Amino acid sequence: MLGLMSEKTIALVTGANKGIGYEIAAGLSALGWTVGVGARDERRGTDAVEKLRAAGADAFVVPLDVTDDESVTAAARLVEERAGRLDVLVNNAGIAGGWPEEPSTIDLETVRRLVETNVMGVIRVTNAMLPLLRRSAHPRIVNQSSHVGSLTLQTTPGVDLGGISGAYAPTKSFLNAVTIQYAKELSGTNILINNACPGYVATDLNGFSGTRTPEQGAAIAVRLAALPDDGPTGQTFDDSGVVPW
Repeated sequence: MLGLMSEKTIALVTGANKGIGYEIAAGLSALGWTVGVGARDERRGTDAVEKLRAAGADAFVVPLDVTDDESVTAAARLVEERAGRLDVLVNNAGIAGGWPEEPSTIDLETVRRLVETNVMGVIRVTNAMLPLLRRSAHPRIVNQSSHVGSLTLQTTPGVDLGGISGAYAPTKSFLNAVTIQYAKELSGTNILINNACPGYVATDLNGFSGTRTPEQGAAIAVRLAALPDDGPTGQTFDDSGVVPW
């Protein structure tokens, strides 16, 4: 198995059984890459893999709950057994709170739950996969952020980001800050790490109220996953270019 896979780019996408994550997996598969479909629900992950394979993809399911240490450790072990390394990690898994959601009345458990998934989950998975990424000749990490995480956009008069978000938006600002610190730590390596902003995509995260398709939202993450060795690192991008912090 390792011999057969050694010439292919190996990618892992968390939360890839549906929505934007599934389309990221499909987009990376279209590049001829082998893609691990990270899914908290293994059955749904298997269904997604079968759908990808029916379209000609080389994909395999990776049972993965980003909030669970044992699950993440097992996922890293599975990827190592399957491929011996990891070339691309896309931290796509995430959850949303209510919207609008005022901080003065928010349930603190909601905040904890979102931070655990949207921030600590990214750190947990990234740290577990870093040893495998260091074995790659062209390692890339893409974190799924959002325009609502931009403090610049949030404080720019006339910019409408959908109202007050007491939990979700701050977790994306937190994620942005974490990405910067990873970029600083990894600056002497060949690992490029960036954030992707998919835009307002119609998914179950927002009750399918978005104006973009999951395929459109996935495009920037696919681009960042395939950056050349001299590409940018430690930045946030959408389809138009750099998104301000």
